Amino acid sequence: MHVAIAGNIGAGKTTLTKLLAKHYRWSPHYESVEENPYLDDFYAEMERWSFNLQVYFLNSRFRQILEIRDSGKNIIQDRTIYEDAHIFAPNLHAMGLMTNRDYSNYSSLFELMEKLVAPPDLLIYLRANISTLVDQIHKRGREYENTISIDYLSRLNERYEAWISTYTKGKLLIVDVDNLDFVDKPEDLGAVIDKIDAQIHGLF
Repeated sequence: MHVAIAGNIGAGKTTLTKLLAKHYRWSPHYESVEENPYLDDFYAEMERWSFNLQVYFLNSRFRQILEIRDSGKNIIQDRTIYEDAHIFAPNLHAMGLMTNRDYSNYSSLFELMEKLVAPPDLLIYLRANISTLVDQIHKRGREYENTISIDYLSRLNERYEAWISTYTKGKLLIVDVDNLDFVDKPEDLGAVIDKIDAQIHGLF
């Protein structure tokens, strides 16, 4: 079984991935953030590095999906290949931070990859307002994220909501995280697990 967690920067994807992997004994697959050689450059000069960054993520996510497919294990994945293509890349293009030529090239590459990958059995979308995202980003203290603007996060949130409203590739669970604390409140994590259990039982 393949479960994936989607959500904006700071929504709590990695935290929830860790907690659910432990609870269900699933194998976690994390986003390759620390190893990404373009992130620092991208946040310092978005227009110059946007295409390189997005192709790196696309390559990394595609490789991850092939590994998931071949593993034969129950997997939980931190962020999906769809978010890169439906949210981050088009947002950079719309903001004038990715050229038409690069965006067309990127989109063509994604369409080719999409034909070869299966969607997750269950997609969990973490919905969060801007203040929640900002609090979480500040808490984790990644230096390269200090320059992320409220406007950028707001644009991403709008695109996430538009994408989720039309998502039909498989089962979908929306979790509003603004008033949840997975880490320090076991009852909050338990409530999410109950919702996931209800979805999973429908998969078999």
